[in-house]
Amino acid sequence: MYLAELTYKVIADTSFSQAEATIRAFTEALIFNGNVLGREFPTAWQQDRFCARLVIPAADALQRPHLSARVLQAEQQLMAAGLAYPQVKVLGMDIMSQHSSNQDTETLVLFTTFSDNCSPLRNLADLAPVPLYQLLPAEGVDHESLIRWQIQFQALDEVQQQQQRVLKKTAENSLQQFNSALNRQGRLLAKKISQHNALPVYYAMYSGSSNNCAADPVKPCPGCGNAWRLTTPLLELFDFKCDRCQLVSNIAWECQTP
Repeated sequence: MYLAELTYKVIADTSFSQAEATIRAFTEALIFNGNVLGREFPTAWQQDRFCARLVIPAADALQRPHLSARVLQAEQQLMAAGLAYPQVKVLGMDIMSQHSSNQDTETLVLFTTFSDNCSPLRNLADLAPVPLYQLLPAEGVDHESLIRWQIQFQALDEVQQQQQRVLKKTAENSLQQFNSALNRQGRLLAKKISQHNALPVYYAMYSGSSNNCAADPVKPCPGCGNAWRLTTPLLELFDFKCDRCQLVSNIAWECQTP
């Protein structure tokens, strides 16, 4: 990932509220298209311009060929609010972020965790994230539905990681049960992205706990009921893989030996 600075020069009369609203709309459009990562974008007023710092998935992420129709429309609103088109300066690699895959993408996996600040679509060759703007979305003009799914998944994952959970098993059940609303939505998004991009897209089923650790290593695929245990874990993470259902998963974390 890279750290970039966007500078919005004031070229006509405007107000802080008007400038803030249009900059926010423009940045959110970039987020939903996958050009920008995360949900925070600190912005400072500097005499005759506004400056924002953003994390982007690749050095060329903000180049015009990668912008969606929604981003371009939001860009026009900047002009209407008295701001020039943003000037982009890539400051360098972000040492605190995961880096995008540099391998050829033949198969994707929809996989995310609460600590991620990257695309939820990973290259199954190396589990490195693939920038969303490089892919056709599941629906609409951008990846808003996928990003909103990721936000919910990460929120529940963070809740269930806490030692004293306020929701007890509710969060983990949403993550772990095959037919939870969250997992149904995730599998549908993976299926649509697969169809639109003519690429296999696997869905990573989270497995944190188990009622029977002795049986967990041989549990069947939750989609078709067939055996799906791998001889060698994929990417040292996934113990299970079903090509028919396009699912991957792991032996429950609490059942794994140190």
